[in-house]
Amino acid sequence: MYHLIKNRYALSTVITTLIILVVSILLASVLTFFATNVVSTRVQEESLHLSKQHIWVDADGAASEAAIMVTNNGGRDVVINKVSVRGQASAWDNVFYAVATDEDDLTTDLLYLATPVAETSDLGVGTTATATTVLILPSGSTMVIYVNDPDSVGITDIGLTVGISLHSAQAVYYCETNIQATPST
Repeated sequence: MYHLIKNRYALSTVITTLIILVVSILLASVLTFFATNVVSTRVQEESLHLSKQHIWVDADGAASEAAIMVTNNGGRDVVINKVSVRGQASAWDNVFYAVATDEDDLTTDLLYLATPVAETSDLGVGTTATATTVLILPSGSTMVIYVNDPDSVGITDIGLTVGISLHSAQAVYYCETNIQATPST
């Protein structure tokens, strides 16, 4: 009798070992699929590089202007849904932009344009347009953004450091610059 009971225990040991092996293989395959999914979605991550930022105020303090160059280094197009200067959102009718083309020279610094920048102004790249409710920057492209009369920037702020931020659905991109007086002409 004891021999029969001993064999039953041996049978359950084999089945237990098989169950543990199957569960281990299933967990390993689920983990592999998860890791592959995470890695493949990270390749398509959004990434903006902000450069050549400026804020100018004219000598009488009547007008100011902000400018920034934005390059999309990520693997997906980016929708910019807010432009802020010194923490204050800029009205879209004050925001002008141009997406650079391949033949545009983007090595020079951004220039002060006579305020206010208009839709017909030459921003030095592409074709200038007025922003409506969002800015769309394709992957691998560069955009120049000008903001007329950003809120809370005046002549007494010359020399102070101020932040410029661009808001997208996934992140807030922030950079700082010193407020400058407009160049003499």
